[in-house]
Order: sequence, then structure tokens, then C-alpha cells
Amino acid sequence: MSKTNNIGYVAFLSIVAALGGFLFGYDTAVISGTISKVAGQFELNTLQSGWYVGSALVGSIMGVMAAGAMSDKIGRKKTMLISATLFTISAIGCALSGNWDQLVIFRIIGGIGIGIVSIVCPIYISEVSVASHRGRMVSLYQLAITIGFLGAYLMNYYLLNLSSTFSSSSLLLTQILGTEVWRGMLGAEAFPAIVFFMIIFLIPESPRWLITKGKESGARKTFDLIYRDKAKVNFQINETKQMLQSEEKANWKLLFQPNTFRIVLIGAAIAILGQFMGVNAVLYYGPTIFESSGLSSGDSLFYQSLIGIVNMGTTILALLIIDKVGRKKLVYFGVSGMIVSLLAIGVYFMKGEAWGVSNTFLLVFFLLYMFFTAGSISAVIFVFLSEMYPTKIRGLAMSVAGLSLWIGTYLIGQLTPWMLENLTSAGTFFLFAGMCIPYMLIVWKLMPETAGKSLEDIERFWLKQKPILK
Repeated sequence: MSKTNNIGYVAFLSIVAALGGFLFGYDTAVISGTISKVAGQFELNTLQSGWYVGSALVGSIMGVMAAGAMSDKIGRKKTMLISATLFTISAIGCALSGNWDQLVIFRIIGGIGIGIVSIVCPIYISEVSVASHRGRMVSLYQLAITIGFLGAYLMNYYLLNLSSTFSSSSLLLTQILGTEVWRGMLGAEAFPAIVFFMIIFLIPESPRWLITKGKESGARKTFDLIYRDKAKVNFQINETKQMLQSEEKANWKLLFQPNTFRIVLIGAAIAILGQFMGVNAVLYYGPTIFESSGLSSGDSLFYQSLIGIVNMGTTILALLIIDKVGRKKLVYFGVSGMIVSLLAIGVYFMKGEAWGVSNTFLLVFFLLYMFFTAGSISAVIFVFLSEMYPTKIRGLAMSVAGLSLWIGTYLIGQLTPWMLENLTSAGTFFLFAGMCIPYMLIVWKLMPETAGKSLEDIERFWLKQKPILK
């Protein structure tokens, strides 16, 4: 198979698209190091602090609502270019914002970019990948997200230390990198955003999208580079055309037909439930949670950087084994470990001080929690969503799943400060542990194992044309 499939070329296309995941991760995680500083400067209360985090998530919801239809209409490549532009505008705007309202507006613009890449980048990677390596390639997107997380944590840590000694004759630089360092943290995203914009021009449009638009010659050129085998190219084109001919024209009504509505519901369920299992609370409010346990601001950012390193390292491990072990086994193993870790964290906050338990215990179980999370739900979610929907409705259905994901993320971002204050830290983490159970049940009972199957085979399974999956 490796002699005919040009895995190197597929990897190149996937890495370029995965850069959108890096921006997703950076924009999502950078907020954690700026919350206390922005709240102090603008004298924000608890709900306003939640809105500062949640404003970008509102933008993400707007982005996912538009991304599916946009990518189906103008193509995956042009949609990625739009997202790169939005990230650039957001980063520069946040760094130079003159007041609170402007800052929120530019955070929303960046959120729209996040919402778009969370839909279009996994779709693109899925549509250019060969079946035997698709899980691994789509996981590159999740790996890029974790690298973005780590990049944001390290940048926050570096700029925080720099700000204490930074001096310049430029008042603007002094403000961005010194007195109001949160501006530098948010603005640094402009550099990878510009790189992402430029490098997108080096990749072709998705061949499967081209076929849906009747542009077979363009699709054939890309498939020729992917497969290097005329027979396989012809087979893939005919397979995709056959599935398209058996489907109705893409529209929102198609999502509500009995044979597709079930798929949409399952995808939406695993997307939203994954957000209530604690991962984004840790990513957004990790430093705040660590500070509540008695750590200094600098130590909290250092601990958060360790979480980012574990997140990235475990994602690499998951990427290497996801096509061999399978998606579902990763979920079973990882979610079980998440439950144990969350319960331990909850017990620490409930009894740790009385028992004289050190902060090291908290760090260990946070790192274990991130290990199990990164190796399971974080690794498989975009793989599941990018490959489970029929080609004709893939963009629209991904928008529904993405909307569910970002609604859940917004609610967690908005409610976590309230939960930590009213449910206590212990109660919050016990709640996260409980939410792991329905997620695992859905994957166990309703999701097929899709490792090694072509997108067309998966489509036949869901539409009950050929029940080949177990």
C-alpha cells in the first residue's frame, strides 16, 4: 500500500491544514494567562470575567454556523483563507484595542476564525487522506491544537517574566510587552496567522469537494498525486460519484431525514458532552484553579505549561496508535482514567488541606487527567466528526456538531467561575467526572469502529446500504 499511496504528500496537505489547529489552540489557551490581568485593569466582576472568556466562544458559535455552508459553497481552501484573515485581524486588534468594548469585539472576530477552522480543517484532511492513515492524519489537527496550547502557555510564561524588566523608548512597545503584557500575549498570534494564510496557497482544493461541483479533472490531478495509481484514482472518483448520485442535493432539510438525522444527533451529542468533562475548564482556568490552591501567578503559569507539554506528548502517542488500536478502545481506556483523575482532584479540594496533602498531589492528577484526555476524547473527536457524515452533507452536519461543541465550550467558559465559586472546586470536578459516563455509553452503544474504513464504506454503513462495519 505504501508503494502506491503517496503518504508524504498526504502528510504535507494535512500539516498545512493542521496549522489552523495551531491557531485554534493558541487562541483558545492564551486567554488563561490574561484573565486576571484584564480583569484587574478593567475592574471586571466574576460574570464579566466569564464574558471575557466567553466572547471568543460566541464568535466560535457564529463561525461554525457559517463554516459548513461556506466550505460547501466556495470550497475548503478559500474558507481556510478567510479564517486566517480573521485570526490576523483579531490578534492585531486585541494588541492595539483602545478600550474594553474593542477588546471584546476583536476577541469575537478571533472566535469566528476558531469556529471556521474547527470545521473546515478536519474536513479537508479527511477528504485528502487515504483510509489506512486517515485517523493519523486527522489527528495531526488535534496535535496542532495541543502545540498551540503549549505555545500559548509558554508565550504567556515568557512574556510575563519579560514584562517585569522590559523597557523601551517606544511607549507602545512598553505598553504591549511591559505594563499591559496581556496585549503582547494576545497579539503574538498574528505571526502564525500570517504564515497560515500564505502557506494555504501551496495546497490544492479538496478533490472530493471538486467532484461535488462537477470538476472531475481538478480532482483527478490531486488524486493522481495522492495514489500514484490510475486504477485506484479511477476507483476513488467513481466511488465518490456513485455515493453522490445516490444522495439528494445538499440542503438543511436533508439533515432531518430519518437516515441522516440519527447520525447528526450522535455527532452533536459526543461533541457537546466532551466539553462537560472538564478539559476546557482546565485549559481556560488552569492558572486560576492553581492559584486557588495557594500557588503564585508565575508558578501557576509554569504548572499550566507542564499540562500543555503532557497534552502535546500524549497527542503524539495517540496519533501513532489511533489507526491500529481504533477510536473506540482509546475512548474506553482514556475516559476511565479521566473519571479516576477527576475524582482524585475533587477529593483533594475537599479534604486535601485537612489531610495536609501538598500541591504536588494536585499537579500529578491534573497531569494524569490531561494524559487520559489527550489520549482519548481530544484525539478522536475531530476524527469521528470528520469521517462519520455522508459526503453530500458533510459540511452542514459538521456545522451542527461544531455548533454543539462550541455551545458546550461557551457554557463551560461562562459557568466555570460560577461553579468554582458556588459548587466549590470539589463539586465542580465531581460534576465533570459524572459527565464522562454518558459519553462513554454513547460511543460504546451507538458509534461504529471506523478505523481503516473508507469514507464511502462508513457512509454506506450509516445509510444502511451495506452494513460492513461492526
